[in-house]
Amino acid sequence: MSQALSPSANRPYGLARVCRAWEVPRSTVYAHREGQTRSLGPTSSGQKRGPRGPYTDEELVEHIREVLAASPWVGEGHRKVWARLRHAGVRTSKRRVLRLMREQGLLAPRRAGRPHGPQAHDRTIIPEQPDQMWGTDTTSTLTGEGNATIFFVVDHCTAECLGIHTARRGTRFEAIEALRQSVTHSFGTYAEGAGQTTGLRLRHDHGSPFVSDLFQSELRFLGIDSSPSFVREPEGNGCAERFVRTLKEQLLWLRWFGTAEELGQALQDFRERYNREWLIERHGHRSPAARRADLAA
Repeated sequence: MSQALSPSANRPYGLARVCRAWEVPRSTVYAHREGQTRSLGPTSSGQKRGPRGPYTDEELVEHIREVLAASPWVGEGHRKVWARLRHAGVRTSKRRVLRLMREQGLLAPRRAGRPHGPQAHDRTIIPEQPDQMWGTDTTSTLTGEGNATIFFVVDHCTAECLGIHTARRGTRFEAIEALRQSVTHSFGTYAEGAGQTTGLRLRHDHGSPFVSDLFQSELRFLGIDSSPSFVREPEGNGCAERFVRTLKEQLLWLRWFGTAEELGQALQDFRERYNREWLIERHGHRSPAARRADLAA
């Protein structure tokens, strides 16, 4: 039809005019002419055009299952699965991994979020270097001895867990223990003015252990500026909130602890494993410890 002559103008209609009238993409016509309909043109199954890569869907699903089975973590999303595939030499796209994991029911279940209103601040809580801003928070879990409170401190830059401590009662004295672990971990000593060398700030919510006179006095002794988050805005303490989620999904919801001492040992083991092996997307799917090493180099 594109080569047929128009009766009025006595000129060929042309491929562009015919494809526009028939609503057919010209790329499909060119692909048919070159015999590349499998890799470039739309298929009968409705799949998107584009190169498929060296692996079929079935082969890639097997690789995904192997990655999920070998991972030391549970509930990892498609981005981390894609990163682990790349580390193993399996090259593909994140969208294809997402599609296959969704079709095979391999995505971690999640709750639908609520709509958010205007943000209370328009700045970032992620500094450029470690030990410039820390975040602290608390959570709890049930043990054979009753409820146990967990205090921890994380670095906003590297997302490292610097200190973690559990106790039967979540008092202001117990909250300081996680802070002491963190100062010793980062500065090598627990001394007056230790945090002044890097201009360290501590982000915390308005829980009674953190706003107590004892805790605030300890911050002043260490030279750490208190940086309370906005009231009813957990996003301001988002680094600590994200660590709470990881801690629950990877440890507290998976194991039962008979005593607070057993829980404390498990928390210390988890801190070491988390800092060494947990992959974080904003670090290029590298661990918190690897990120600190990169910044120190």
